[in-house]
Amino acid sequence: MVKKLLTAVLFLAFITLAACGSSDDEAASSEGGDSGESSGGLLAELQEAGTVTVGFANEKPYAYQEDGELKGAAVDIAQAVFAELGIDDMESQLSDFGQLIPGLKAGKFDVITAGMAINPDRCENAAFGEPEMKYGEGLIVQKGNPLGLESYKDIADNPDVTVSVMAGATENEFLKTEGVDPSQIQSAPDIPATFSAVESGRADATTGTEMTIKMALESAGSDQLEFVESFEQPDVEGVPSYGAAAFHLDNDDLREAYNEKLAELKEDGTVAELLEKNGFSEEMNMVESDITAEMVCNGEV
Repeated sequence: MVKKLLTAVLFLAFITLAACGSSDDEAASSEGGDSGESSGGLLAELQEAGTVTVGFANEKPYAYQEDGELKGAAVDIAQAVFAELGIDDMESQLSDFGQLIPGLKAGKFDVITAGMAINPDRCENAAFGEPEMKYGEGLIVQKGNPLGLESYKDIADNPDVTVSVMAGATENEFLKTEGVDPSQIQSAPDIPATFSAVESGRADATTGTEMTIKMALESAGSDQLEFVESFEQPDVEGVPSYGAAAFHLDNDDLREAYNEKLAELKEDGTVAELLEKNGFSEEMNMVESDITAEMVCNGEV
């Protein structure tokens, strides 16, 4: 009887200790989880490492590589913001423009900084930071503009005209919206390839954001091409475009911290200075204070 009683007492003691242990373990786990959640996430990892991996496409003056160095307005702005977050090293990963968002989704990049235009379709696949710059469109043709092209509608009105456009660029949809048949649009991996298509006669024109193609033409020094100064901006949703850094949909902590510091740099004039340093103007390219990424994603702008 005593033996049975002792066994029962020991059993009850074991159950009590196990229950206490389980409670303590759960509490410790919960505390550890809460601590990790508040101080963890990608932002904390990048701050600890002091390095962020940036995806970009060679598109001057937004983001491009020159003499092994990453440059451009979007790059300079991102660099200033990350420095404020205690992340001083930006590791660059060159990619075709059309592969930037897929690379971001696959975890190849922590952020895209390419002056990429915010639009509703892209917002389904990436979380955009607040707008950093705005810009319009431009058109480049063969010297002398033999076909008299001054708008996307001019291209649409002549089914024999072909236009070379960088894959993934918003201009593909702008052209279609203005009535250009998809069969008239040739895809190219980058700006130099579009120039080559026009120079060789494989295409009659190329289009892109105004600053991009104008500066690319200046750098190319081609005497066979001409920037259309009289180009008429298309009256379509998305023009002007609003460029911003983009993040993985799951990385809200990083995007929100980025936005907070970006707002401070806009307020103190740093963003305007960096835009002007890269050939933009505060008057034409600075984003109005009441324009947000959410508004652009929702098609309100």
